[in-house]
Order: sequence, then structure tokens, then C-alpha cells
Amino acid sequence: MKQLTKTYILLVVLLASASSCADKVFETFTANSPVYLSYTDLRAAVKMTAAREMNNPGKIYFKDQYIFINEKMEGVHVYDVSDPANPQNKGFIEIPGNVDIAIKDNILYADSYVDLVSIDVSNFSAIREVGRIQKVFPYTLPVFDTKYPVAKLDESKGIITGWEVKSVRQELEQRYYPVYSWSGKTNSDMLYSPGVSGSSSASGSSYGVGGSMARFGLYKNMLYIVNQNSLLTFKLNSASDATLLNTSYTGWNVETIFITDDHLFLGTQNGLIVESLEVPESPAQVATFSHITACDPVVIKGDVAYVTLKGGTTCRGGTVNELDVIRMSNSYSKFELLKTYPMFGPQGLGNDGDLLFICDGEAGLKIYNAADPLTISQNLVASFPFINAYDVIPMNNYLFMIGDKGFILYDYSNIQNIKQIGFIPVINKN
Repeated sequence: MKQLTKTYILLVVLLASASSCADKVFETFTANSPVYLSYTDLRAAVKMTAAREMNNPGKIYFKDQYIFINEKMEGVHVYDVSDPANPQNKGFIEIPGNVDIAIKDNILYADSYVDLVSIDVSNFSAIREVGRIQKVFPYTLPVFDTKYPVAKLDESKGIITGWEVKSVRQELEQRYYPVYSWSGKTNSDMLYSPGVSGSSSASGSSYGVGGSMARFGLYKNMLYIVNQNSLLTFKLNSASDATLLNTSYTGWNVETIFITDDHLFLGTQNGLIVESLEVPESPAQVATFSHITACDPVVIKGDVAYVTLKGGTTCRGGTVNELDVIRMSNSYSKFELLKTYPMFGPQGLGNDGDLLFICDGEAGLKIYNAADPLTISQNLVASFPFINAYDVIPMNNYLFMIGDKGFILYDYSNIQNIKQIGFIPVINKN
């Protein structure tokens, strides 16, 4: 009986071993192999470095006398614009994986791949990281060569900063399928981007102001960040202490945020979401407005919302390119589409009083008198074509604009003679 038992056990072990060997199948193939930045290196990278050229600018932010220009996925350029006609480059803040920022008092909040970082910028010659919330944003993948599958990923090794197309040998798991990117985005975008950026018309000198493409917004002692289908609410307890209070599901592809009159206005690819900040710690959705699928930053003036809709592959909007003017009533809970104006390829926009500034892609910057929302197209004040602008911040009769050719400043103190007074070019490296 003992011999029979031993034989049975040996047979089971051999069968298990054979099964295990049979399950492990390896293959060699050409793939997108990940290039990692370790978490240790990521979290030791924030520092101020010497001024450098702009190569791939992203979003813009204004605070006090400084304009901050994102260098996509690398950090932030800092310019002193106290003399707008002669901006002074103060240096570059290295923040790997950065897309968006917001500034309250002297603390700059920035995304750094999966982390939210707090940086003291009270002294640009001695900036320092004062806080960090780790792994608060989704793990992201850069756009890859879709002709090849993606090799096996290992998040424990760090953040993926790029790809090498090369031969790899790895275990072929059951139901293994290559991963392809169908996002249609450019190489400067992220496949599963946390996309944190946020336009805010925050009141009070302690806050800065972002462009309309931003996804960070400040209100009182709160920081709000929109992230695709979620709204993240942070409480800013102190300069070095930010706490994530909650993450609420918004349900749509949220792209931008605008804050005014105790409300959050979230621009999505499908419409506009309005959330009340009556209880700042718990934003509450009060209304939605739907439109055709397209990219759509939004700015608000009183009870009127201006929304640009841009079509194309990335925005999934087909050929739609327009400006929608929407009347809001009953505490922003009811909407009426007042007028739609055709555009060429609109992106960011801004407003100052009755002036409406629209970045219309390759058609350039357009400035309208929007006192009458029903006759905007008849009241073009100025046009600066062929500059491919994509976001603006109007401030104290100066317009800060970012586009594919660089950063441009305009003086609009005399609306009959709006003129360019400064320019910082993009230097395209081969």
C-alpha cells in the first residue's frame, strides 16, 4: 500500500511538472521595449537649472510678474514679464513627466508622471520640493510605434519614458495579444495620459491664472485636477501638506477646467459639466450640457459660456470646427445654445470684459468684441493669421499667447491698435 501511495505521489509531481513546462512557451519577436526611469530617480529630479530654449512648449500659467511655460514632459520655463516687451528668462524647473501646473502663494503644484509635487518657488535661485503625493495619477504609456507590439511591462521598475524597437524574448502567455495605440495623438502626447492641466479664473492675488487648456484649478484652499473621467479634489493644508480628499467619477472624457462664481466648469469631449463648490471639499454636479464629440475648452463671462469645438482625429469630432455661445440660467442648471459660429480649427480662448480672444489654429489669433453674443462674427477687432496659436491668457491689457512658433505678447490697451510687443521663439532641434 505504501509503495502504491509513493508511486501515486510521484506520478502527480511528474504530471504537474510536465504541465508547468508545457504552459511556459517563449518566443522571440521585434517589439516596443520599454525604457524606464526608476522611481528613485524620478523623485530626486526636481531642481532649478539654467535658462534653456523652448523646443516643445505646452501650457502657460501667469502669476505675479512671471509667466510659466510648460516644456512637455520635461518641466517649466520661467520668464519675468514685468517689462512685457523684454521678457527675461529666469531659468528652467526640471520636473519629469510634467504637463500642468497651478500656483498658490509661493507653492507651485505640478504633475510629475504618477506623482503630484509641491515646489517652493519663493526664491528661483533656491527652489525646493516641499511635498509629494506618490502614485496619485494613472500609470502612463508614451505613444509607441504601432507597427510593433509592446513587450511585457513591469511597473515596479519605474516610469516608462520611451521605447526601443528591438528583438525581445519573453514568455508567451495564454491569450497574449499585442497592444497597439489607436489614440491618433502625436508623439508629444501620452497614450493613457493623466492629462492634468487647468484653466482657472481664480480671484485673489495669492492665485495664479492658467490658460483655457489647463486641467488644474485653485479655489480657496483647494486644488482640483481633472483626469480624463475623474475629478480629483485636494485640500491644501499647508505649503508642504496636500491631501487627496476624494476622486469622483465624472462619466465623460474631461479635458479642461474653469472656475468662477463658486462653480467648476468642466469641458469634455461630449459637453460641459457644471459642479457647485458650495461645499469646496465635495464638488456637486448640478447640470450638464451635451454637444457633438470634439475637443472643447470653455471660458465663462457672467451667464454666458464660450466653448470652442475642434474636430480632427485626436478630438474625434470629424470636421466640426466652431464657437458655441451658451446662455446659462437658474444657477447654471439650464442651458440655451444662443449661437454657433464657424471656425477654422479653434483651440484655446480667453476673455477680458467684452473682448474675446480665440486661437483658431492655422488661421491664427482672432480678437472679437463679444458684447452682443449674437453678432460676434460681425465684430472682429483684430486678426493675426498664420501663427497657429493654441492658448492665451489676457491679463491687465496684455495678452500672453502660446503657439507652435513660440510665446508671443500683445498689448491691447488700445483696441484700435492691438500690437505685438514681445516674442520668444521655439527652437526646433533636429
